[in-house]
Amino acid sequence: MNEYSVQGIGIAELVDRFDTPLYVYDGAGIERAYRDLRARLHEAIEIFYSLKPNPNVSVVKVLRQAGASAEVCSMGELSSALRAGFRPADVLFTGPGKSVDDLRELVALGIRAIICESWGELRHIDELSAAAGRRTPVLLRINPAFGVRGGRLSMAGKPREFGIDEDQVLSATDVVQRHPNVRFVGIHVFTGTRILDAQVVVDNTERILDLAVKVSESLGFDLELVDIGGGIGIPYYPDEREVDLDVLATGINKAVDAFLLRQPSAKLAIEPGRFLVGPSGVYAVSARYVKESRGERFVITDGGTHQNMSAVGMGTYLKRNFPMALLTDLDRPVTGPATVTGLLLTPTDIIGQDIDLPDVEPGDVIGVFQSGAYGPSASITYMNGQGFPAEVLVHEGKAHLVRSRDTVEDLFTRQIVAEFEADTAAAVPDEDLSAGVREEIARLVGEAEMADDSTLFDDLALDSLSVVNLLGRLEGRFGVHVDPHEVNGETFRTVGSLTRFVADSRRAR
Repeated sequence: MNEYSVQGIGIAELVDRFDTPLYVYDGAGIERAYRDLRARLHEAIEIFYSLKPNPNVSVVKVLRQAGASAEVCSMGELSSALRAGFRPADVLFTGPGKSVDDLRELVALGIRAIICESWGELRHIDELSAAAGRRTPVLLRINPAFGVRGGRLSMAGKPREFGIDEDQVLSATDVVQRHPNVRFVGIHVFTGTRILDAQVVVDNTERILDLAVKVSESLGFDLELVDIGGGIGIPYYPDEREVDLDVLATGINKAVDAFLLRQPSAKLAIEPGRFLVGPSGVYAVSARYVKESRGERFVITDGGTHQNMSAVGMGTYLKRNFPMALLTDLDRPVTGPATVTGLLLTPTDIIGQDIDLPDVEPGDVIGVFQSGAYGPSASITYMNGQGFPAEVLVHEGKAHLVRSRDTVEDLFTRQIVAEFEADTAAAVPDEDLSAGVREEIARLVGEAEMADDSTLFDDLALDSLSVVNLLGRLEGRFGVHVDPHEVNGETFRTVGSLTRFVADSRRAR
């Protein structure tokens, strides 16, 4: 039996130790992706790992130790980077909605640069820097006039919440003078994501570098750093191929050489994320049941799309399958298509549809490859009261649990049960319930002599409609629910029998 393994550790051992559902990250693969890119790119280009695809602290630590810097977009990601050992000076911070408190902390920390996305944000940075007695380095994020072809998600060249439009930036010729506590060090442009055509990345780089020179000359500041974004993709589907790194690096390096002739002291930043971690992750789930429905085979697993929204097609219109395989036995012969689902109560919980699989038995482990990016941190993990899966990093031949699986109790650690005003039922002690029942009867029949053995129909002259009305009043007053299947003639025979019924119903709530 040929089982899937990571650095010599088989899936059976991993599942035995950590159970499923489970993410497994290959630290060696992550390092290799970084070093392959680093070896090809111009020495003037600094690689900043974008934490968005996978902010797990241990994964981030692998990339820090390999030599990367960090690009983050939230205080949570910043904390991940710092916990992984990055210095503030190694970090770029982006995002269109930074709060004043965020900016105050960033100014105080002294990070490499804040990537500024609006004029309002720039004013805040200037004011906070003045109050702190320092000048804060800033990259202006620009929404360029040019777009991108070949990207799966366009981030520029259109009306967007990201960055400041190119024409606005070029016309703001006094912006440097109006913000004396900001040190303008360069620009940032991010044109698109999941780009698999190397020439598209090269063309974008050439345009961004030309724009950087134009902006620095128009606004009157020296270029120290130009961030050309990321967006290098990985293949997920059969008709996709890996980006040609040789073509990409050769073209970018040529553009950088030409740029440095004009700006010899400038540096460049590139911020890959998915490219570095995506191929080195697998999402492993165990089959619980195998069934047939109207001629189709279904494999129901212990995982689901709530833990891997990328596999379900997040951000796409059509569901397409990530590469999948039976990890328990890679050589077991394929017998036909099967739809692999999770355990959620929704028909959209389809991990893979019509996947060619061998015969699958309960307990077999199925893997979704290319799952190292945009996995649990980008998923609706708490849907249907589920939770985060376990995450394991295999590094230097050892398997490390880097996130424990959520327990049921974990789902409630952040919840606070509201202390409501005591409802009517809770407020009425049992000894006062009899008086309350009699008050409600009196509202219908008027003042009358009542005892526990007074009959509702004969002594108090209630009819069927009056009894229905009375039940509604009792439900509202005492917070009880009257199930028609639980009542009988004895329930409504006397004042005492009705009172006992209400008391029993309250205790059963």
